[in-house]
Amino acid sequence: MSMARSLTRRGTTAALTVLMAAALGAAGAGASSADTAAAPQTRQIASSVVGSDYKITLTALRSTEDEYAASVRLQVYTQSGGAWKESDRVTVGDVDGWFWYPLTGKGAVCEFSTASTEPAPLTVSLLLTPSIGCSEPAEYVVKEGRVYAG
Repeated sequence: MSMARSLTRRGTTAALTVLMAAALGAAGAGASSADTAAAPQTRQIASSVVGSDYKITLTALRSTEDEYAASVRLQVYTQSGGAWKESDRVTVGDVDGWFWYPLTGKGAVCEFSTASTEPAPLTVSLLLTPSIGCSEPAEYVVKEGRVYAG
């Protein structure tokens, strides 16, 4: 009788373990699909190669909170082993401080200029809305692969 009770406990414990694993697996699958759904939509809006030293890109990132809002990411890449490797990134303006549709439409980039000097000055001005026009120019300096306020 004692042995039967022991087998029943083991069977119950095994069944609970399987149920817990299934529940955790389902929770994990839900979390990973939620993470995928929460990944922001992105669109590169400008890119420039400065000499052989730097590649600089501007990318619009659509807000996951507000379908009309967006952020702008400025990334700097340097050559490493024959490939471009990111060396720094900054947010231009405020997070979700831009409008997605003007940023990804025609005429989104009002100014995107740099020079092949070290340090390299960098100016960015983007379309706020067609009726308002362009943002004030944001000034940066790229020095040794890093971005600094200009």
